[in-house]
Amino acid sequence: MNPLASRIGTVILGVVLAILALVIVGNLDGIGLLPLWVWLHAVVGIAWVGLLYYFNFVQVPAVGQALADETPGPAAINKYVAPRALFWFRWAAVATWLTGAMTLETIHAADGSGVAAAFSFAEGYRLIGLGAWLGTIMLFNVWVLIWPNQKKILGLVSASAEEVAKAKPIALMASRINTALSLPMLLAMTGHMHGLAA
Repeated sequence: MNPLASRIGTVILGVVLAILALVIVGNLDGIGLLPLWVWLHAVVGIAWVGLLYYFNFVQVPAVGQALADETPGPAAINKYVAPRALFWFRWAAVATWLTGAMTLETIHAADGSGVAAAFSFAEGYRLIGLGAWLGTIMLFNVWVLIWPNQKKILGLVSASAEEVAKAKPIALMASRINTALSLPMLLAMTGHMHGLAA
């Protein structure tokens, strides 16, 4: 049986390969909650930001070009691809935020909450706190601005032509804001553990 023949098999193979890599070259004594939360945060974060970049750099321009082509037109993307991609996009955003919160709790050695330390820019948490705030703004944009407006644009909910016309720039600008915020957010997240934090 070829594990690459299915999505689930592919994911299971990836996890097995990650465990195998850990056994071969890793430090098994160093296994704990922090590496697990960081790894999960990275995996779901890559899914979220990867889909964000896909929408901004691939799908939006493709739909624009497809509008000029009567066959198949944008319907092929908007009917079949976009709803599925938006499902993974919005839930990857939630999973990224939650695994980030668990990472903050795990790295926090002092009394109190790691999430509170980050969001209040406590000493030693300023850079990752900035990343946490930017990620939270991005999560808000996904669920409050992008998704409700995309449902109108894609015809997943009833909306008049005027409502759809209003929804398009809101969804696009919120998505573009998230794309711009993703760069300093990623710098803050990676920089905390890799030498930028003071």
